[in-house]
Amino acid sequence: MNNNLLFDFTVDKAAKTVFITREFDADLDLVWDAFTKAEFLDQWNAPAPFTAKTKAMDFRVGGRRFYAMISPEGNERWAIQRYTSISPKTNFKMFNAFADKDENPELPGSEWDYTFSEQNGPDGYPVTKVNITIYNESLARMEKMIEMGFTEGFKMIMTNLENLLASLSQK
Repeated sequence: MNNNLLFDFTVDKAAKTVFITREFDADLDLVWDAFTKAEFLDQWNAPAPFTAKTKAMDFRVGGRRFYAMISPEGNERWAIQRYTSISPKTNFKMFNAFADKDENPELPGSEWDYTFSEQNGPDGYPVTKVNITIYNESLARMEKMIEMGFTEGFKMIMTNLENLLASLSQK
């Protein structure tokens, strides 16, 4: 296991954008699947003690993922993601917004841009780098999300993903 993996999280309020770079000790195919398939997303895409549940997902340009983060008490916080661009194994973009249980988005939302690349790590095994850019339509929305713990929550889900990838890589 490579313990020298990059994790950078930068908030640029002037640009209303969050920049994240994260390396994973796994090959590109597995990391891509973890970000684009509901059965994997539901295993890592919520900070503890919350869990994620995908109600619908159609990963194609124009498709969407509609999912909830569920608290231990059973409270659901829904979000909808609409895929706007997909270049298999290298990039996808989506518009993300909170929503009600009937898929009505709560605007404003944010635009997410994911870029994936693979390189050899220092131990000779592949390392996959994921660059994520999150542009917020509203500075107030971005500031509220950060105030509500977005930074800490995102770091937690990246750890969840790292653990899932380690588990899947051993199979």
